[in-house]
Amino acid sequence: MSEPVLTVSHLFGRIGGQQVVEDVSFEVPGTGVTALLGRNGVGKTSTIKSVLGLIDRSGEVRLAGERIDRMPTHRIVQRGVGYVPEDREVFGGLTVAENLRLAERGDAPGREFVARLFPDLVARLAQRAGTLSGGQQQMVSLARALVNENRLLLVDEPTKGLAPKIVDEVADALAAAAAAVPILLVEQNLHVIRRLAERVVVLSGGRVVHTGPAAGFLDDEELVQRHLGVHDDHAEPAASAPEPEEAPR
Repeated sequence: MSEPVLTVSHLFGRIGGQQVVEDVSFEVPGTGVTALLGRNGVGKTSTIKSVLGLIDRSGEVRLAGERIDRMPTHRIVQRGVGYVPEDREVFGGLTVAENLRLAERGDAPGREFVARLFPDLVARLAQRAGTLSGGQQQMVSLARALVNENRLLLVDEPTKGLAPKIVDEVADALAAAAAAVPILLVEQNLHVIRRLAERVVVLSGGRVVHTGPAAGFLDDEELVQRHLGVHDDHAEPAASAPEPEEAPR
């Protein structure tokens, strides 16, 4: 395993005074995809937000050896941490181009990469992001992170609510991104995890209960059932209530 790009030690997170992350410690290697797994409500999103300083936190977080847990969020982002939030959070009243420009840091060296990865967005630069389909909005959210040079990507539930065809497109984009930058990925779709992840960190009750190779975890049906409450049959599950691929303009 390569040297860790992210080291989290004894991390606690609180929202409104309630403890949501409890003494979490793990590492993210400097290459590939590490999946942060667990049942709904165990603290996966809160862990990512704690790393970024988006919620009240204590503990130690290091990016490539440098402590960042005392930095405000914007300083952490400037250090090269890209963030793709749950539920996309695009600026619906702005165009695709304006969403990307707002995300750019400096010379935004990833512009050409984004254009190659998301040709459909290039054709829609003048379209308001709020009129895009759910899958297209997810591409905008990914593109906003990838337009910059990153040392680490934090990606939260990128396939949530998407149709299977769009899930595959998002997975393709993440695979291409992972070839250049390490990713900490929160994802419920085990088909996507099996395809992308090399390692897993499993949470339960706000704590880490398992770490190790992704294949070893996913191949152990008892472990998957115990910690995730699902069976991994190596097949892609059907998405529930998928969004339309194209929204009315």
